[in-house]
Amino acid sequence: MTDRQTTAAARPLGLWSAIALVAGNMIGSGVFLLPASLAPYGTLSLYGWAITLGGALLLALTFSRLAARGAQAGGPYAYAREAFGDTTGFVIAWSYWISIWCANAAIAVAFAGSLGSLFPTLVSTPFRGAACALAALWLCAAINLAGVREAGRLQIVATVLKLVPLLVFGGIAIWWLDARLLADDASAIAAAKAADAPATWLGALHMTVALTLWAFLGLEAATVPAGAIHHAERTIPRATLIGTLLAGIATILACTAVLGLVPPEVAAASTAPMADAAKSLWGPAAGVAIAVVAAISCFGALNGWVLLSAQLPMAAAHDDLFPKIFARVDSQGTPRVGVLASTTLASLLVVANYTESLAKVFTFAILLSTAATLLPYVFSSAAWLKLGRSGRVVAVLALLYSLYALIGTGHEALLWGAALVGAGLPLHLALKYARR
Repeated sequence: MTDRQTTAAARPLGLWSAIALVAGNMIGSGVFLLPASLAPYGTLSLYGWAITLGGALLLALTFSRLAARGAQAGGPYAYAREAFGDTTGFVIAWSYWISIWCANAAIAVAFAGSLGSLFPTLVSTPFRGAACALAALWLCAAINLAGVREAGRLQIVATVLKLVPLLVFGGIAIWWLDARLLADDASAIAAAKAADAPATWLGALHMTVALTLWAFLGLEAATVPAGAIHHAERTIPRATLIGTLLAGIATILACTAVLGLVPPEVAAASTAPMADAAKSLWGPAAGVAIAVVAAISCFGALNGWVLLSAQLPMAAAHDDLFPKIFARVDSQGTPRVGVLASTTLASLLVVANYTESLAKVFTFAILLSTAATLLPYVFSSAAWLKLGRSGRVVAVLALLYSLYALIGTGHEALLWGAALVGAGLPLHLALKYARR
């Protein structure tokens, strides 16, 4: 086997796979549900999108510079560990890992809901809905167990199948946008008050920023499996910027078009606002087509996040910060233990979601997923300030945006996040003692 073939086998993910990982992980269920949440904010949501896209690009530039400096498996975890030491590295790895498998549970449930809009009998009972979500989770786990290359190929196909329709829908539908349907500032302020935010223009703007942030989580996806990416120092920066821009443009176009096609009171009450907008333009068949794209979108995002859920603990295990069993790989280079452990934990959350007495636990898990993702963003931006030699202004702005967004998740999510991080510290101390 030649050196080129050996490298390709050891690092099976190329530029297109890395771009698909970024864009595919960012475009999940959120883009199809966000118009309902943003409907009361009308034109103010455009300012929220602008702030969030700006913050996302600042973070994308920061991650690109960190990767170009020396791509390390683990992404945000690796950068935090290099800059601030093992304890900080463990906290970031632990926090990020929790956020991934919590998000996987949520995406699996969203996939079941999307499929249910096409085939209602599949989710006609809580048991059937849970079974559908679990089937999606374990199917993605099986694909990842088949090998990183196979997971990367599926990610490319799924990303194309959801990105192209979103761009086409948004690019065409935006021309039928009716500005009179967009909610005014008074409605936005009332919506902010109802969400326990300050009943001011700034309070409403803050709510739109918090809501639109969901659409940009995952921009760092290509940095995590750096050890499996061909020419990582060149590929990851390009994939991060291209993927963030593609996902951002598609999401903003599509969501804004929906708000200008469907009356705000109808969009806010809809469980499928984008499908409703497509129906209003092109008839029932278009609504069905959007529902199919939504199901594909959820499944593609789930596949990408399952991949990361194993790559992150493997990177930490190589550095002796997670149990060594997570570092073991099979003949295909797949960290099987990480895939199985993460999917099992996500499955338990899915089951909890369909158990009425534990429904609040699942809601907390979703809030924690957002807060736990933002913590690595904060430390990655700070890491560039310590390790980098240029681009400090960008890193400062990215750090300020990350802190702003983290605080915006609310004190309850922050307290629970701190509790979960604290729960992982005994494991860190035990591993540290074992090394000594």
